[in-house]
Amino acid sequence: MSQPTAAPTTAIIILAAGKGTRMKSALPKVLHEVAGRPMLGHAIAAAAEAGANQICLVTAPEQHAVRAYALSEAPEIINCIQENQLGTGDAVRAAADAVSGVERVVVMFGDTPLMRADILTQLSMSDADVTVLGFEPDDAATYGRIVMDATAPARIVEFKDADAETRAVTLCNGGAMGVHTEVLSALLPLLGNDNAQNEYYLPDLVQLAVQSRKSTALVMGDVDDTLGVDSRAGLARAEARMQARLRAAMFDAGVTMQDPNTVYLSHDTVIEPDVRLEPNIKIGPGVHIAGGALIKAFSHLEGVTVGPRAIIGPFARLRPGTVLGADVRIGNFVETKNANIRDGSKVNHLSYIGDAELGLGVNIGAGTITCNYDGFKKHLTQIGDGAFIGSNSSLIAPVTIGAGAYLGSGTAVSSDVPKNGLTVTRAPRRDLKNWADNFRRQNQKED
Repeated sequence: MSQPTAAPTTAIIILAAGKGTRMKSALPKVLHEVAGRPMLGHAIAAAAEAGANQICLVTAPEQHAVRAYALSEAPEIINCIQENQLGTGDAVRAAADAVSGVERVVVMFGDTPLMRADILTQLSMSDADVTVLGFEPDDAATYGRIVMDATAPARIVEFKDADAETRAVTLCNGGAMGVHTEVLSALLPLLGNDNAQNEYYLPDLVQLAVQSRKSTALVMGDVDDTLGVDSRAGLARAEARMQARLRAAMFDAGVTMQDPNTVYLSHDTVIEPDVRLEPNIKIGPGVHIAGGALIKAFSHLEGVTVGPRAIIGPFARLRPGTVLGADVRIGNFVETKNANIRDGSKVNHLSYIGDAELGLGVNIGAGTITCNYDGFKKHLTQIGDGAFIGSNSSLIAPVTIGAGAYLGSGTAVSSDVPKNGLTVTRAPRRDLKNWADNFRRQNQKED
């Protein structure tokens, strides 16, 4: 199939008006997340990556949350309302008037989070009047079938409307479609609803195009590109396939994973070469890990920047706003939040560091906490270069610990600590001789 020399101007219509009743959720189906992003977000991102000049979203009247999310992701998106859900053809009709000044229209679904931008580009770049996406699964099941005439699609038949011969066809309809704008305008009014579901099927455009002597073409995708989600089980399948795709990309980028099936990544995870990931790691949105870092088992990262050669975990939780410099150590059962921890600093075990700024080479002893919240506001703890914080210390913010200062173990401070000194707030020790024996005898008498 020949390709045009210049990319045509394109509008991509995302169909998202389905109720998703099988999800059994108050959350609209397309807002359920895959790899830390709503499915609709994946669709919008693919449309943008494919170079769409316009993106139109078709929703049902009551789907206010879906439209609001779409606008937050793409402020230029055009929201179109499908008043009654009468099929995919009717959904495209709802957006047809909003499409203007483009040569080609590509239709996709908002619940296909694995759709690649490359597939949308092929549908846009095709010089056929109507181009459909096809795939050949191991089990064709109840997918619509694409009936070919030599090398061109002749018609698409929904499974419910197919006879035994058509159901034996293994080439299945992937749902997405590219159409020249003028052809779409001419053929949409011709769609009928004489079928098992009394709906207006967009795939019927193929047969209408053939009858009108318009050209048709086929773009082949894979099962992932076409994977739609209409249930919780389907959501889990999409998550598994997305994770497999993300993990493969990490391997290609030079990342080591001891047990990749137990590492969960986000859609926007950035990991540089020579990072090592141990088993059972969860990485949420907004994480960037620099080269040479080691993330040990059972660690959870979200909204975090990890510097070169840092070592995290095991059993560490790094929350949004955490920025770690080079060679930082964050050990077992440590939680950080909104913390800037500079090069060479160590928080090795059993500590909470929140709303804090740590300088170079700071050492935080076990059991140390920054007391950052007073019930109404968060307050900042600042620790200077080379400070040593003894175990079981409480830093009651706002407070500044000077560079090189030492805090004795068990210290609680609520005012600034001078640099290079030793601060200890432990109460004087008292030993009461024979107190325990007296206490036990007294209680035994009462029994």
